[in-house]
Amino acid sequence: MNEHTKRRSAIGRLIHGTNVKRPMSSDLNLITPAWLCVVAALGLSLIGVYAINLAGGPAAGGALAAAAWKQIVFIIIGLLAAVLVALPHYRWLTYVSWPAMGLCITLLVFLLLPFVPASIVTPRNGARGWIDLGPVDLQPSELTKIAYVLVVAHYLRYRSTHRRLKGLLVPGLITAVPVALITLQPDLGTAALFVPTLFAMLVAAGARLRHLTLIVLCAALAAPAAYPVLKPHQKQRIVGLIRQFQGDTSSAGDINFQAFTAQNLIGAGGVSGNDPAKARALVRYNRLPERHNDTVFAVVVDRFGLLGGLTLLALGSLWVVGAIATSAANPTPQGRLIGVGFAAFVTTQFVVNVGMNIGLLPIIGITLPFVSYGGSSLLTVWIMTGLIVNVAIHRDTRPFRSSFEYADDDGTPIETAYGVPAGFSGRAVTR
Repeated sequence: MNEHTKRRSAIGRLIHGTNVKRPMSSDLNLITPAWLCVVAALGLSLIGVYAINLAGGPAAGGALAAAAWKQIVFIIIGLLAAVLVALPHYRWLTYVSWPAMGLCITLLVFLLLPFVPASIVTPRNGARGWIDLGPVDLQPSELTKIAYVLVVAHYLRYRSTHRRLKGLLVPGLITAVPVALITLQPDLGTAALFVPTLFAMLVAAGARLRHLTLIVLCAALAAPAAYPVLKPHQKQRIVGLIRQFQGDTSSAGDINFQAFTAQNLIGAGGVSGNDPAKARALVRYNRLPERHNDTVFAVVVDRFGLLGGLTLLALGSLWVVGAIATSAANPTPQGRLIGVGFAAFVTTQFVVNVGMNIGLLPIIGITLPFVSYGGSSLLTVWIMTGLIVNVAIHRDTRPFRSSFEYADDDGTPIETAYGVPAGFSGRAVTR
């Protein structure tokens, strides 16, 4: 054994307690917690079809409503997309993450161009967020979520600079670009999802909590200064939420109509819900706005009661647990961050959407993952599911440095602290 081989073997034993005996390879691992994500996604998607059909009103002969049929088509497309992204090894994400982000940014800029015909970019509720592709509409901000997680994971995978305050600048800039473009649509709800996701990925990557806490405090103190620049309808949402907290029902017929109607339907569901005919009538004659999208949670609870709402939360939690468990089991920095990033997006959406429906948060246009109607949102979460399965089943057998484990508080990687040569990059040791 020559000196080079001995050195490689020593590094392998130091990091993982094993000898480095073979080049880069990968084994399939079919027993994985990622299947929890698939089971949860299927359950939520089927509940979504039922709720959308219920919200669509009575159909002739008991047939499914048109929106429910479209949602079934979206589910099939999402399943196919999930299978396609799950097949190749997730190492290929290294090569497509930045181009995918570039394409998403281009589409977000395209939405804001004033000379684009209204037949292509038609504002909805005052937001320029969709591109008309004929049979379907594309919402670039949804697909940007995937590209964003892949880019941040790619950037952080072999770095420790984020453990210093100034080292958080680059991840912040990566986040600021899509957030700014989505905010200009304006779509503050979707834009607000990126910051919690960034924080979750930074924590998983070993960023210091005191730095993140300082940033949160500064942002909280500066938040009131942003109120004057908000649009009138955005200010109304804040005013409406304050009135809800005060118990003021005077705005139940205007700015708080959607929120109060959703809460009334949730209350009407009781513990076990209403029979289908009564639930359909309640949703229809109470004229619940956005009952296919933002307030579909209220439709489910009106039909199945508190037990139905808890079932949705349990399935959403199951998806997140599967993603986090997959992340924890993966030995590579990139694989770990992908699972954490997607889990953060889905968790934040669940929390915000349910909070909107029960009156704890303002109505800001956030869909309920897998349940709300919409092709782009459903395709996005199913691709996330496929990528988590990808990370889980393609288990690398190569030695990797300990992912984001630091021996001390100065940012020193654990293998450096224990004497691995400084030239070791943290990448896989190959021939």
